[in-house]
Amino acid sequence: MGDILRVNMSDLSITREPLPEKWARYGGRALTDAIVFAEVPPDADPLGPENKLVIAPGSLGGTTGPNTGRLSIGAKSPLTGGIKESNSGGTAAHALARMGVSAIIIEGEPEDKLGRYVLRLFADGKVDIVHRHDLAGLGTYETVAVAKGIEAAEHRMSEKSSFILVGPSGEMGMKAAGIAVTDPAGYPNRFAGRGGLGAVMGSKGLKLIAIFYEGLGATEHADKDAFNAASKKFGAALREHAVTGQGLPTYGTNVLANIINEAGGYPTNNFALGQFEGVDGISGETMREITVERGGNVKHGCHAGCVIQCSRYYVDKDGHYKTKGPEYETAWSLGADCGISDMDAVAELDRECGDLGLDTIEMGVTLGVYMDSGKIAFGDADAAMAALKEIRKGSELGKILGDGAEATGLAFGVKRIPVVKHQGLPAYDPRPIQGIGVTYATSTMGADHTAGYTITANVLGVGGNVDPLKPEGQAELSQGLQIATAMLDSLGLCIFVAFAVLDIPAAFEAIGEMMSAHTGETWGADELMGLGKEVLTMERLYNDAAGFTAADDRLPAFFYEDKLPPHDVVFTVTDAELDSVYSFVPETAAAMGITKPGS
Repeated sequence: MGDILRVNMSDLSITREPLPEKWARYGGRALTDAIVFAEVPPDADPLGPENKLVIAPGSLGGTTGPNTGRLSIGAKSPLTGGIKESNSGGTAAHALARMGVSAIIIEGEPEDKLGRYVLRLFADGKVDIVHRHDLAGLGTYETVAVAKGIEAAEHRMSEKSSFILVGPSGEMGMKAAGIAVTDPAGYPNRFAGRGGLGAVMGSKGLKLIAIFYEGLGATEHADKDAFNAASKKFGAALREHAVTGQGLPTYGTNVLANIINEAGGYPTNNFALGQFEGVDGISGETMREITVERGGNVKHGCHAGCVIQCSRYYVDKDGHYKTKGPEYETAWSLGADCGISDMDAVAELDRECGDLGLDTIEMGVTLGVYMDSGKIAFGDADAAMAALKEIRKGSELGKILGDGAEATGLAFGVKRIPVVKHQGLPAYDPRPIQGIGVTYATSTMGADHTAGYTITANVLGVGGNVDPLKPEGQAELSQGLQIATAMLDSLGLCIFVAFAVLDIPAAFEAIGEMMSAHTGETWGADELMGLGKEVLTMERLYNDAAGFTAADDRLPAFFYEDKLPPHDVVFTVTDAELDSVYSFVPETAAAMGITKPGS
């Protein structure tokens, strides 16, 4: 069990305190939720001093377990207005865990509103805050380059370093701003993108967190031999499954483009169509062909210990690094949703979003809404880039776009604004894939596919089959997956392990065995799924206290009214079924002894 680092930006003080016993079972999303639930008033201004940014590795962070290096970042969201956990890969989670840090809490706000600060953590336990005004306004790539140069000279920085940072959008307080995390090669291309948490970090005056972990080994286990055996069992299951062992390593997450397009659920031209004629130009297969031809990287993990290895680097025509291989959601949002079918154009837009520190899902949906207004044309990649440049300038238009899809749609009178709880929908249309519509509508996080990834049973036949065009069984499917996802996020496990977990019993068993061997406590199926319920219960109670009602657990009207080609269907899951998804909350809250935030 590690410590909490509490960083007060009002007086630039840092204190180290033990993790409270009541939170000893929590890591990752569970811990960020618990701290926000306990310490951030539901009516707090998300960009004010009462909000707190919480950064936490998962319970298995710092270990050698397969795919255990995910990082959770939490706060009250300036975009959704509710509690938020945004999840990222990169090297920071393992680094923090190996330093004995269970969570960093960033609170208060600096007296110097224009000041920019760097929080530095060193392997010997030293932690400090330094002024770095020279980083103000820099993009994420330049920030890392400048910081590396100075830190290397002062501290003999090695490759064993990790950065967590914001771009200009976060400094400007834009609601689409995310938080970048450096990958194993030092590129700031892994993102806790959703919910505007980059704006929260920017409001604290914090530009960068630098973590230097040279010489630190993996965390210790209660039973090392048992942990190693469970890890081997888990890794074998991930390699065995067709999705995690073949599809994702070969084509990356964008392997889904042709699959979802064929299913008729690939949102095109701001959710006007379910299939994109130009899908081949931005598919995972095409991206791999381009990358291989140009000599780019075609497979690596976004953090140490990754077995799936779905990441890759996209390079330009001269073979120079441009951006991470655009993920499925990014290739869709900046591609099909905007009517753009050129992979190089998508990569350029992805690089610009990454450098600005913007969530690519929210920005792709925003650009699609902006195109739907008629201000620029669908398919015009140059106009889309020009719009992103307005965000960099901080112009009046840029500020609207930087606040996301809903702000843009309202400003320009667009009918179709695909958001739930003010957050843009990801890359699956909920009309022909009804289960994901349940997740979008009910998730505490706002529209979020990873919150309960029903694409498994709705489209891929993983974990069973539930007809995607019919409402039957969708609420139950989403509920189970939302609970399981909350658990995985809390342990620091990559969401993609769910493919193997749903189909191979040994994979789920191995998770409990890893947790038991690591902690010395019993972690069976009941304990694991119970953790997921506790996480969602805290989130639900927080959002209720923040003013959320059943009306917030609904899709926009056009999904119920406008039939989507090619299936010509609308969303038909009933309100009663949507309201049943969180039926477990009262009982779980009673067992936890909580009734409202702060209790």
